[in-house]
Amino acid sequence: MATAEVTILGAGVFGLSIAFCCSLRGARVRVIDPAGVGAGASGGFVGALAPHTPDLWLPKKQFQLESLLYSRSFWPEVEANSGILTGFANHGRLQPINEERLVPLALSRISDAEQNWGDKAEWQVVSASQAGDWAPPSSTGQLIYDTLSAHIHPLKATRALARAVENLGGVITPAGARQGAIIDARGWQGLIEISKTLGQEFGNGVKGQAALLDFNSPGKPQLFSDGLHVVPHLDGTVGIGSTSERYFKSPIKNDEQLDDLISKAKKLFPILKDAPVISRWAGVRPRAFTRAPILGKHPVNPDWFIANGGFKIGFGMAPKIGEVMADLILDGVDHIPNDFRARASLESEK
Repeated sequence: MATAEVTILGAGVFGLSIAFCCSLRGARVRVIDPAGVGAGASGGFVGALAPHTPDLWLPKKQFQLESLLYSRSFWPEVEANSGILTGFANHGRLQPINEERLVPLALSRISDAEQNWGDKAEWQVVSASQAGDWAPPSSTGQLIYDTLSAHIHPLKATRALARAVENLGGVITPAGARQGAIIDARGWQGLIEISKTLGQEFGNGVKGQAALLDFNSPGKPQLFSDGLHVVPHLDGTVGIGSTSERYFKSPIKNDEQLDDLISKAKKLFPILKDAPVISRWAGVRPRAFTRAPILGKHPVNPDWFIANGGFKIGFGMAPKIGEVMADLILDGVDHIPNDFRARASLESEK
């Protein structure tokens, strides 16, 4: 292979999305990850692509909106270039309104969505009876339904991204020379390494555990209630998750916390009570102190770039991150929100 124009450290969804966007623009790309594609937080099976509420508008919410809208063409383009289905579908999300005092707030956000989401997505308040059996229980009988939320199968999506990059001429390898523009997308372990170098905590890892159930309900919206995501995948499975564990002994082992989560899901959503567990997953998600992605110039290596910190919103943010990082790396055009820059995480620790 000729000298790479772009070297990406990390084959998770951020690294692979950047590799894909750079490859589409004709760059020679090398992705280096000794653990392989989707071996960390990007290799799970929940894949809830869900927005923040449409009120109190911020640059982070605008970026997320643009990324979720871009997802509607980004993931089909990945599928076209790879020949692999990603499990992407834009079927919305249902959430319960469990307190009467929250109903007016939910209704007020209809106009917020009209103003901030435009005509591309809607925020609605609907009767639980309209949703039928596939709905979270609601003490008020009311649900929030938004049409911006989508879902994806993370493990399949990362494999599709990797194949697309290779089909476009890129190389994915466990080791290799770091040449050209270098992007650090190594997830939580990359954040820990940066923290040690800086002598202050720059970010950390939060373990999550999830389960995959054998339950056929494709085409339904994802469900969210009491901190629990339920995602009906197109392949006839349902992903449920996830735990949030700041302190953990093993980054990859399942334990009683996942057992408790499965029990909670089956009690909260009785339609799932007899669904067998197909598989269990654990991984560590990279979290910056701002809870926003970290993009742009690297905080330690001045000649490098960084794309990290996708805690819980990585797949929803990845399409737009791929695009803006390709703009920055290949064209020198900077569209990164200030809250996403490394200095924002450093200042949050002062």
